[in-house]
Amino acid sequence: MQIFAKHAFFKISFAFYIFLFMNIPIFSKDYTQKIFLWDGVPKMETQKRDTILYYVPPKEEIAVSRHGNDTQSECGRNNASGLAQSDSQSETCCALPAIIICPGGSYHHLGMPHEGFASARWFSLHGIAAFVLRYRVAYNCHHYPDQLEDLQMAIVYIREHAREFNIDKNKIGAIGYSAGGHLVTMAGEFASTHNELPKLGIETSESVRPDFVMPIYPVVSMQDDIGHKWSRRSLLGHQWKEPNATKGWSLLNFWGHAYSQSLKDEFSMELNVPDDMPPTFILACEDDPVVIYENSVRLDKALAAKNIPHLFVSYPKGGHGFGMKENSNIMEETHWNDEKLLPWLKEIGILE
Repeated sequence: MQIFAKHAFFKISFAFYIFLFMNIPIFSKDYTQKIFLWDGVPKMETQKRDTILYYVPPKEEIAVSRHGNDTQSECGRNNASGLAQSDSQSETCCALPAIIICPGGSYHHLGMPHEGFASARWFSLHGIAAFVLRYRVAYNCHHYPDQLEDLQMAIVYIREHAREFNIDKNKIGAIGYSAGGHLVTMAGEFASTHNELPKLGIETSESVRPDFVMPIYPVVSMQDDIGHKWSRRSLLGHQWKEPNATKGWSLLNFWGHAYSQSLKDEFSMELNVPDDMPPTFILACEDDPVVIYENSVRLDKALAAKNIPHLFVSYPKGGHGFGMKENSNIMEETHWNDEKLLPWLKEIGILE
């Protein structure tokens, strides 16, 4: 029995390291820069390695095709190489849109390969500068507002460095999957009411509001009937005191997650759509086995009630967690990014 256990442990360990080393080259081929968003920020030094922005530049041929003369083409080549440009260079170039990608993982972990870097490759192919955000999650004992701080900091960082990356600071969007969909929706809804950066002593003239958001098979609600409990617990953490929780630990509430109705309402995105909500693209599948489909339905209705420009793409089958993984069944059957997302980006003026 002991020999069998050791053998099983060896096989599992071997498989894990094979997976790890197989994915390292994939990441390294995709991104050209790692940006530590909290580097040099007072009182945030310990967060430095938990929050990383990976820059995936637009493909050279796409970037070059957007510019007409030799000077602009050179700008496109410099930008596509991932090299930061001087102010004088950037002034002569047509700026490109940018996207921040927030993988899902129940606010506990992150699906970086299929939701992060696979998405970055697609945006890059269409001439959009992509930034994959590794935001702080519950796996490393991070709860709200850490995730929102990370995304707001990423938005501000890209706007402040827009000239270096040849980016149009008025065309910076965010796409998120599952819990990441909740995060990007929250960034759109909370920009004017929950700006977390001044609380950290960060003063900036740049807006924390994304210009467009794309929640994909998103967690939306924190309500008991349709909320994704793991995401809610990871985001809000242990709430031991009033008014956030009605009661802490008990035999009937072993984990101590008895959240108050006001707290659940505050973080239910369908209940907080502002009049200035950015244009929104929603995608979900009716057979989603992880996040109840009604989450997306309620967000769609809330956006419609406020007359927010948006598109809700729904498929009867497709499940959850497919991201933009090229060989997933739903990607092969629907090509939702090419057939639905790309035309929408053109419709709202992000792409020509």
